[in-house]
Amino acid sequence: MVSAPDDAPSLTGAAPLIDVHAHFHTPLSGRADWSAYNASRLDAGHRMGVIAHVASVLGSWGHRSPTYFPSPHDLTAANQWMRDFAREDAEGRAQRVYAYVAVNPNHPEHALREIREGIAQGAVGIKLAASRKADDVLLDDIAAIAAEHDAPILHHVWQDRRREWPGQDASDAVELGRLASRHPRARFLLAHIGGGGDWAHTLHAVRDLTNISVDLSGSGIDRGMMDATIDAFGVHRVMWAADLTLCTGLTKAWAIDAIGLDDAAVADLRWRNAVRWFPRAAFAVSEPGAVA
Repeated sequence: MVSAPDDAPSLTGAAPLIDVHAHFHTPLSGRADWSAYNASRLDAGHRMGVIAHVASVLGSWGHRSPTYFPSPHDLTAANQWMRDFAREDAEGRAQRVYAYVAVNPNHPEHALREIREGIAQGAVGIKLAASRKADDVLLDDIAAIAAEHDAPILHHVWQDRRREWPGQDASDAVELGRLASRHPRARFLLAHIGGGGDWAHTLHAVRDLTNISVDLSGSGIDRGMMDATIDAFGVHRVMWAADLTLCTGLTKAWAIDAIGLDDAAVADLRWRNAVRWFPRAAFAVSEPGAVA
């Protein structure tokens, strides 16, 4: 990817963006282009006005253990790489990277140890993918430690899962809602409302659980989806995000500007809600005159 000049205007306007659902690759991912992928993401983020990526690595991305059932060894290596990359990024770039701790609840002792060590080393949240249903009791200790450390949990969700999917133990909003109800002091970020499926089902399932917010990532950008999500959750419980590729996030950023919101609501969706939801991150927001 060819970098834009430093003085080129942002593709999404002057207000900053915080991506609360990002991913990077590592040398253990089995991809020869892992470093180029990471560089291209940061370059695209710069062109879009992203000031922070809150990111995770899911083990070896299926190279040495299954993506959604990563081994403890792969998770430990990935989480350490993610924290090292975040620290390295902090030294010389305008964009900051912040680390989630990714865990597999099927290995409960390892998961809790990873979370404690990760938070002690600067991680700002916890990432749960599709290793176990969200309402399983194995997630209770993870939710409890998240509340103890004021660290939000980003949880992978299929919107209205109508069947089981091979290679993962996927959850829908109903299952995440059961976990959130059991742990009202924990904060949850429901992943990719735009990830396909019946997003309207999700809105009805968890709209009244105020410890759940929604991220806008996913390739879907149905007409009315963003409006309905904001109507259901309120502007303070919805956050811009991109997931694996920033191109889909770009459409969401443009859509935020196209649905008739006032400037304060736009700022909430683009970055202010992330500042509120991730108190451990201490985002360096550079918008002139901005107040979190």
